[in-house]
Amino acid sequence: MNVSLYQAAAAMNAQSRWQELITENLAAGTTPGFCKRNVSFADVAAASPTTMNGANPANFMIPVAVTSTSFQQGQLRATGGSLDFAIEGSGFFTVQLPNGDRAYTRDGEFQLNAKNQLVTKENYPVLSDAGPVQLDPSNPGTVSISATGQISQGSDVKGHLQVATFSNPSQLSETDYGYLLASQPGMTPQPAAAGTSVRQGFLEAPNTSPTSEMSGLINTMRIYEANQKVLQMQNDRMGSVISALGGTS
Repeated sequence: MNVSLYQAAAAMNAQSRWQELITENLAAGTTPGFCKRNVSFADVAAASPTTMNGANPANFMIPVAVTSTSFQQGQLRATGGSLDFAIEGSGFFTVQLPNGDRAYTRDGEFQLNAKNQLVTKENYPVLSDAGPVQLDPSNPGTVSISATGQISQGSDVKGHLQVATFSNPSQLSETDYGYLLASQPGMTPQPAAAGTSVRQGFLEAPNTSPTSEMSGLINTMRIYEANQKVLQMQNDRMGSVISALGGTS
């Protein structure tokens, strides 16, 4: 078994996954509230222990890429938009998907739909403690929100935005358009933690850095090329051995 051949191929696969994540981070560099995707590397056993020439059994390990999401808060940027909200602290806005499930996001770039409901860019209703946030088209009052998430139209209170937190947000699973689902057992949303506040007229910038992402892209391309050379070298060596053995009588 040519272990180095498999290890080089596995390393190339892991680096390819890293490149994909960097591409996603760069593509979402202007999406409010986007949470950066990280990658780390681990070793896994490639096969059961084997014994060669009476030697002690050996485990052959290959590298794999392990992905995770960084929920570190991005910079809050003032927009002045009355329907632009940002969470200062931990937590997520709660929205309702077309199938009725709840999803979570840090992107507070909201708007009004034809029913005068507060919705996301994908037209998902934003939820308050009273259900979807419903505004009154006949009310000339401006929309305002308090630090605690109470949303009002003029003097009329329309409810409190559902800002949910999770004890282990890394277990949230991603769905379309970057929304997060609490699909794992025991993933129960909790009210916003003390110190968390909602800011009107602000949007949270992505917690990514184009400079660091480009630097990471260069590094992973170099590592990929190095392993590609190892793979080619091992392939050439095996070809030479086969050719030499094939010529013996």
